[in-house]
Amino acid sequence: MERSICYVVGAMPLSWSLCPHPGAQDFVIAADKGYEALEAYGVPPDLVVGDFDSLGRRPSHPNVIQLPSAKDDTDMVYALREGLDRGFRRFVLLGGVGGRLEHTLANLQALSWLTTQGARGVLAGEGTVATVLRDETMTFPAGLTGFWSAFCLSGTAEGVTLRNLKFELTDHTISADFPLGVSNEFLEQPAQVSVRRGALLAMWREQGDFYRLLPQLWNREPIQHEGE
Repeated sequence: MERSICYVVGAMPLSWSLCPHPGAQDFVIAADKGYEALEAYGVPPDLVVGDFDSLGRRPSHPNVIQLPSAKDDTDMVYALREGLDRGFRRFVLLGGVGGRLEHTLANLQALSWLTTQGARGVLAGEGTVATVLRDETMTFPAGLTGFWSAFCLSGTAEGVTLRNLKFELTDHTISADFPLGVSNEFLEQPAQVSVRRGALLAMWREQGDFYRLLPQLWNREPIQHEGE
């Protein structure tokens, strides 16, 4: 299902510009109160999962997985596992930014975890878009403006190279204990970010063009290491 997308929708409100428009081969999972958000947009989920502490009720839906309140996975991560088990490798996470800070951080970590599962995820909400690159290069199209930032979530991200951004880097190591990559900027030129080894969280301001840009966010070039 390489061309298909699994949408996972959490509890936080969405702007109308982020309302999902799933195709016939896509799959939509509501995570707990994300069911309410999808109801408001008139987008029926294919599956609903959660302990429903946020929603406050078990949804009236034919496909519901009721989770215990005491569990290792967040509702969002459980939903991602369900998508992976169904063969999806491209994920869009919505309604996962804002509210409790620890849940936002958990969702950012989930983006990194997806890269260890042979998958890619993009998270959008509250005016922000985020994705994680691991041992790969990604190019942003011309015409983008505003802030762009990069962070290492754990350990080090080695061989970080940034091109056609306001502040460029060449073969740099970014560590998780210092925010070197914050508040860079697009220059309306095709921008390129590369990380040779490790995981790099890229974040930028959503400009009302999320779904137009989305197909290009999947196009990445893996970096082959010597001896592999």
